[in-house]
Amino acid sequence: MAQSALEPLVDQHISVITNDGRNIVGVLKGFDQTTNLILEDSHERVYSTKSGVEQLVLGLYVIRGDNIAVVGELDEELDADLDFEKIRAQPLKPVTHQ
Repeated sequence: MAQSALEPLVDQHISVITNDGRNIVGVLKGFDQTTNLILEDSHERVYSTKSGVEQLVLGLYVIRGDNIAVVGELDEELDADLDFEKIRAQPLKPVTHQ
């Protein structure tokens, strides 16, 4: 991912999908040339078909660039309106490269 694409996201809430299927949400505080990300106030959202979304607090968190599948800006207003207790979803499967 080009650095110029991440620069506008610094100090913004983002959602990161990792290659192993994890969804980590937090405030982007920094990144480097290999797309390693530093997130502040982060948490992992664990999806389940049986119960609501579990949010595991991670705090300050570093994600290695080679483990990132997708980075997206998070709309804080829409996100605040979600009722995570009622959301049911299959966990994401790991990304496979063939």
